[in-house]
Amino acid sequence: MKVKVISRSTDEFTRERSQDLQRVFRNFDPSLRTQEKAVEYVRALNAAKMDRMFAKPFIGAMDGHLDAVSCMAKNPNHLKGIFSGSMDGDIRLWDIANRRTVCQFPGHQGAVRGLTASADGRILVSCGTDCTVRLWNIPIPTLNSYVTSNNSSEPLAVYAWKNAFWAVDHQWDGNLFATAGAQLDIWDHNRSQPVSSFEWGTDSVISVRFNPGEPNILATSASDRSIALYDLRMSSPARKIIMRTKTNSICWNPREPMNFTAANEDCNCYSYDSRKLDEAKCVHRDHVSAVMDIDFSPSGREFVTGSYDRTIRIFPYNGGHSREIYHTKRMQRVFCVRFSCDASYVISGSDDTNLRLWKAKASEQLGVLLPREKRKHEYQEAVKNRYKHLPEVKRIVRHRHLPKPIFKAAALRRTIMDAERRKEERRKAHSARGSISTVPLRRRRIIKEVE
Repeated sequence: MKVKVISRSTDEFTRERSQDLQRVFRNFDPSLRTQEKAVEYVRALNAAKMDRMFAKPFIGAMDGHLDAVSCMAKNPNHLKGIFSGSMDGDIRLWDIANRRTVCQFPGHQGAVRGLTASADGRILVSCGTDCTVRLWNIPIPTLNSYVTSNNSSEPLAVYAWKNAFWAVDHQWDGNLFATAGAQLDIWDHNRSQPVSSFEWGTDSVISVRFNPGEPNILATSASDRSIALYDLRMSSPARKIIMRTKTNSICWNPREPMNFTAANEDCNCYSYDSRKLDEAKCVHRDHVSAVMDIDFSPSGREFVTGSYDRTIRIFPYNGGHSREIYHTKRMQRVFCVRFSCDASYVISGSDDTNLRLWKAKASEQLGVLLPREKRKHEYQEAVKNRYKHLPEVKRIVRHRHLPKPIFKAAALRRTIMDAERRKEERRKAHSARGSISTVPLRRRRIIKEVE
């Protein structure tokens, strides 16, 4: 009598070394697992629910300033250091890991409006309403602390000028930095006078940012509602657009240096291609008050905004709506926001004198992950991404609790926009064919382009 048995060779499943992975044999025949998609859907649903359960983005607050935090700057050479300036003239260097002040830079007699660090991370440049630009030595970071020199609280140089300054930015590669005030001034570290000045119109410039890919290109926004592009190799400005409302801040995409995003007074952010300024690439809408500051993640895939409505939002670079909103009861109007250099954290500075540290991914597990935990998180993200279009998963992933004033303001804003849309549709329906053209939102906020 022949007996059929299941047999397998030991060579197929025995490991040659103890470090090798265990071989697992699976039959991927779909007829054997008829409930596979249903099981995966339930896992995606549970992963979305756990994501919301563990979403605790706020890490801690850093207090020490006596007045509102007006500006911040990252140290490009040190991951856990950040500079902040306040309205009372105080400048501080913070250790993010320990959430404490490392050192202070006293000297400004008025509000500090701009901070930036040089490309090599050795010099800090500050400017303010006291009409001075000051250069400071940055303490040298070591493994556990900072090495400060005896005269680190004294500025390397003080350059007095004719008007107050509103912003400053340093070249990504070079020794020049630009200040925004009554005009755009370009300075050198070793010169007490501006190397060159640009003026286009009579109103003051309120923000300036150098291009990360081309060190001679910079963008500015002014109080006459304009956004202008300048090339330092030319004696005159390059291009300018005038919008319906003022732009408070500008930031270039570090991975796509031809694109920049502008934070506007009309509660929206507008992404532009610098080669085609007559139309925005994308309009990012969700805030209910003026957007005060903006900063891109080092990956270039998302950016963070801080608003006058006391919230922080994180947007995908090509998405119209935010993926995350952060708020606390004590946080007041947010004047400045920054991504950390590793894109893991967001730092915000607000009117209530505090800097706050947030996780860039609200439910991310901090600390060292075991390989098994890492694989589990990756699997949950994969199934969530696979079933994100289904209504129940989509609803859980998108749901956020909002403060009541913001919830009501957003509802009112939607009502107004719907009313405007209906009015436009009715006007078009009752007019002669072709007499009224619909202007898309990407063009609607731009009045004209000047070259």
